[in-house]
Amino acid sequence: MSQPFDRSCKIPEPGKPNEDLGEFWEESPWTISSSKNLSAYERNRVYMNHKGNNFFDISYITGADSDGDGRCAVAADLNNDGLNEIIVRQVGGGPLHIYENRFPLKNWLKVSLRGIESNSFGIGARLTALVNDEKLVREMYPVNSYRSQSPNIVHFGLNDSDQVDILEIKWPSGRIQRFESVQANRHIIVEENYEKISLVQSGQISGL
Repeated sequence: MSQPFDRSCKIPEPGKPNEDLGEFWEESPWTISSSKNLSAYERNRVYMNHKGNNFFDISYITGADSDGDGRCAVAADLNNDGLNEIIVRQVGGGPLHIYENRFPLKNWLKVSLRGIESNSFGIGARLTALVNDEKLVREMYPVNSYRSQSPNIVHFGLNDSDQVDILEIKWPSGRIQRFESVQANRHIIVEENYEKISLVQSGQISGL
């Protein structure tokens, strides 16, 4: 795009657009109609983390390799089975796509925070789960993307472990809380300065 701040600019098309792909050309960027798809048809990519050492491209087998010009991706457990789904917002090919997580079910723990001295949702807290001598570290920073935001929930994947041996929460206030033998496959609420864990019951909304 040439001279983007010049409303009078006219740029001739560099080649014949492929109408089968929905391509089009506008001589001036100021005259683009919002009804047209601005996608360049780059396909979305999905990568699987392999033990923190490498990533495998699993785009094709997931079915999530859409060419609809994805603008954001949010992870959230929509069916409450402990596996995060992927919600993709895009410009073309349908505005919203939801991809169900069909990986084998394993153990998990979800944590919502309620701050007292800190902010009410514990934004900025650092959570460390000790599981079979392995440390899993998460931070309460809901991911923001284009017109989207992840839930205020910290998710731990626990593989075959049926509990978190030690759950440590360092709040923005500086206060540190520790809980031992936290049972897996639950959504819990931890309140700052309160040494008891609450459970999110079925149908209850927490951390949105």
